[in-house]
Order: sequence, then C-alpha cells, then structure tokens
Amino acid sequence: MRVSDSLSLLLAAAGSQVSAQSFVTTTSTSATSATSATPSSTGSVTGELGDATVVTNNPPGVVYKATFPESAFFAPAFPNGGNIKGEITAVANSNGTGVVFSVKLSNLPKIGASLPYHIHVDPVPADGNCTATLAHLDPFIRGETPPCDKNAPATCQVGDLSGKHGAIPTDQDTWETSYVDLYASTLEGIGAFFGNRSIVVHYPNKTRITCASFVKVAGSASLPVTTSAPTSTPTASPTQGGNSTAPTTTRGAAPSISSSVAAAVSGLRTGVAGALVFGAAVVFML
Repeated sequence: MRVSDSLSLLLAAAGSQVSAQSFVTTTSTSATSATSATPSSTGSVTGELGDATVVTNNPPGVVYKATFPESAFFAPAFPNGGNIKGEITAVANSNGTGVVFSVKLSNLPKIGASLPYHIHVDPVPADGNCTATLAHLDPFIRGETPPCDKNAPATCQVGDLSGKHGAIPTDQDTWETSYVDLYASTLEGIGAFFGNRSIVVHYPNKTRITCASFVKVAGSASLPVTTSAPTSTPTASPTQGGNSTAPTTTRGAAPSISSSVAAAVSGLRTGVAGALVFGAAVVFML
C-alpha cells in the first residue's frame, strides 16, 4: 500500500504540473486577447493613425488664397476656352480653432452634376499640370474609400473639403459659400497644414478640371502661439494636425496581467517540485 500511495502522490504532482501549464496557456491567451483588442469607435473609415484631430492652435492673422488660372487643365470642359473663375480664401478663426474657408466661383461648367474639390498634397507646378499635385491631403492615412461621411467629419480625409462641406453645384453660373473646417491648419510643420499645397476641382469621375496653389497673402502675419497638442487629445492618437509622430499609449501603474501570471506559475512550479521530492523520499524509504 505504501508503494501505491507513493505512486499516487507522484501522479498527483504530475497532474498538478499539467494543470499549471493549462492555466498558463489559457490565461496568457486571455491576456493577449484583452490587451490587443482595440476596435475603432467609428468603424472602417477611421484612418490608420486614427480620426482627424481638431486643430486649436492655428496662428490667427495668416491668410492663404488659391486663385484659378485663365485656362482649364482639362480643356474639353470649356470647348470655347476659359476656365472656372474665382478663388478660395482661408484664414484661421480668431480663437485659433479651425480655419474659415470662403469660396467664390463663377463660369461653372453646366454638366448636370456637382463638382467635388479637395486640398491636394503638392502645389501646382509651373506648367499647370494638375496631375502633379498628387493625392488628397490625408495625414491620418484614411484613404478615399469609403466616401466621406459629412456627419462624421473627423473620419474624412483632411483635404476632402467637398465631402465634409458640400460639392460645387453646376446648375448656376456662380457659387459662393463659407464654412469652418476644424481639421485643416494654417500652422506650418504639421500634416494638416495646407499653405504649401493646392486645391483641385474634379468631375465626379475624378477627372481634374482645374487647380491652383495656395499662396500666403502679403501683409498677413501670425501671432505667437503654442504648438502643444490640446489636453483633450487622447495619448493613443497622433498629435494635433496629423503629423508623423507615432501614436503612443500611456498605461497606469497597476501590475500587468502577464506579471500576475508569472507569479502564479512560479508558485505552482514550487509546489510541484516539493510534491515530487516528497514522493521520491517515500519511495526511497520503502
């Protein structure tokens, strides 16, 4: 009976070791699932760097203007020559939050559909090639699809002005509008800055009709401002304006799940080792 009792002790110890391993595997898997699951609060339209952030430190007093040229880039839009006439002016709100865009256009092509327009990454080159302006301004890497939801402007590309504020109607010769965009910026050095970029007007099929570079208006000046991100910006999001700073996450001082698991495993291993030694001693005494 003593031998059988000793064998039972050894088997029980071995069983405890198997249970400990199962506990570690299960708990580790649960911990990984708990810490790696970071679903987006706004669905698939959120950019790779999160939603666009409201820019609250735009320097007041700086004015940028984009004036369209006399001839269209896509000549078939105006068979008799000419182009969309007008300009788009942008200036920061007096409190530094957002930018006021004023659009004044005339001689619009009559195509029976509205014309989208966007801020593009590069300025227009000297030869007027609108294709060289590259893609939409998109510092949060959101992409063009799915289309912008104007009811959730933070999930849109920063440069998608028509998506957020409405496209250019063509059922009339002239069109004027004004609005505040909270995500574009007149602050140089951040991704949402548009002062060295361009505006492009498209057909609905994305053909580029005309384009113009933003130019700083002479006499406009900036006031001293802080470049720190607002306190309301989550630490896990990119800094204000969508610059290239990698997202960081600040965690609390509570012990991590992995540390607790390691402590539990250490205790189990100690108990298993003690049981094995005890069993071996009993067998030796027989």
